[in-house]
Amino acid sequence: MALYTKEEALAYHRDPRPGKLEVVLTKPFANQKDLSLAYSPGVAEACMEIYRDPAKAALYTGRSNLVAVVSNGTAVLGLGDIGPLAGKPVMEGKGVLFKHFAGIDVYDINLDAKDPDKLIEIVQALEPTFGGINLEDIKAPECFYIERELKKKMSIPVFHDDQHGTAIISGAALLNACEISGRKLEEVRVVTVGAGAAGIACAEFYCSLGVQRENIFMFDSRGLIHQGRKDLNEYKARFAQKQDMGDLAACMKGAHLFLGLSKGNLVSQDMVRSMASHPVIFAMANPVPEITYEAAKEARPDCIMGTGRSDYPNQINNVSGFPYIFRGALDVEATEINEAMKVAATRALAALAKEPVLPEILEAYNLKTLEFGVDYVIPKPLDPRILTTMTPAVAQAAMTSGVARRPLENPEAYARQVADRVRKSNERIESIIRSYQNELKD
Repeated sequence: MALYTKEEALAYHRDPRPGKLEVVLTKPFANQKDLSLAYSPGVAEACMEIYRDPAKAALYTGRSNLVAVVSNGTAVLGLGDIGPLAGKPVMEGKGVLFKHFAGIDVYDINLDAKDPDKLIEIVQALEPTFGGINLEDIKAPECFYIERELKKKMSIPVFHDDQHGTAIISGAALLNACEISGRKLEEVRVVTVGAGAAGIACAEFYCSLGVQRENIFMFDSRGLIHQGRKDLNEYKARFAQKQDMGDLAACMKGAHLFLGLSKGNLVSQDMVRSMASHPVIFAMANPVPEITYEAAKEARPDCIMGTGRSDYPNQINNVSGFPYIFRGALDVEATEINEAMKVAATRALAALAKEPVLPEILEAYNLKTLEFGVDYVIPKPLDPRILTTMTPAVAQAAMTSGVARRPLENPEAYARQVADRVRKSNERIESIIRSYQNELKD
């Protein structure tokens, strides 16, 4: 049953003022002295400090807590190429998630730029403004080239969440699923349907975790990706099997993991029955998965099933990753979000699933009990402890891998400090929302 009506969704975005974000002052501005400090002539003092030492921008501006959510609207959710203007509500929504879960400020940058090189040029020029770049809803294969080039050209984190977010969260679920089923990553045979941004990034990341590249059987809209095909781009070609191994049903036989990032109802119960013991099924097409939870469980009661939906166990949701990954990266002024930081995020999330579930989480999801096992291989997205486990893990990985420009002074106290900071941020937001609600009543 739908949680909302169309009119409720439109009213949410419209009232009491259009949009979901606004700029709020963080300094007093009540008299002539405040004016002279905020702008001319007092602002010149901060300008010259930064001019003499660019690192002081983190001290005198909001740059180190500001992320750009950048999109050209070519692959918006399940809506496709609807353009940057129609995609703006999604980018504003991304800003809401950044702010609520990690206290990070966001400007959404919606660019009328389909040419990859033009988009790269524009985003690169934004570096003085932002502490990090979150690329969003840019279609494949251009998204791979855009992220790669921006990472080369910029000295701040550039992260395409459509790629890496899904990979990191599903990777945590995969680690725990393998532990539950007693299977080593090196022996896992993967069938993935969907060779876009998320599908290719997941496959690459699984290889970083230990899956063997030759054990990944990737399908796009034309079938299995293999070396006999002449229509493969460089990103798909990395996963080309040596020969055509047949259709989806043929490749599913004996598979340990099915990863679906395509469209609904592609997988039959017979395909699921043909998989190996304790099969793992991540069917993440939304709102209709490649096979429903009920159908998969009926076919194979021993399966570990995950979807992108909140009304079934093991929801694989990017919000469990990107706010905290950026929080950790920003707090140590990382020059990039590298593979070590992504792996650290995955392992932290996987470990959290083994901790006792908080009572407030059980209440939020209307559950009486929940513990580590086939129906709980990753924490619920609303678990506040993701902030205090994943964020420090990412920050530590940045320091260990040598990309942190400002290492934490007190790593042991960092989790508590970041939780306190985000709590105070949300208290300020709640005060503003209450004022809007009163405004709406009036």
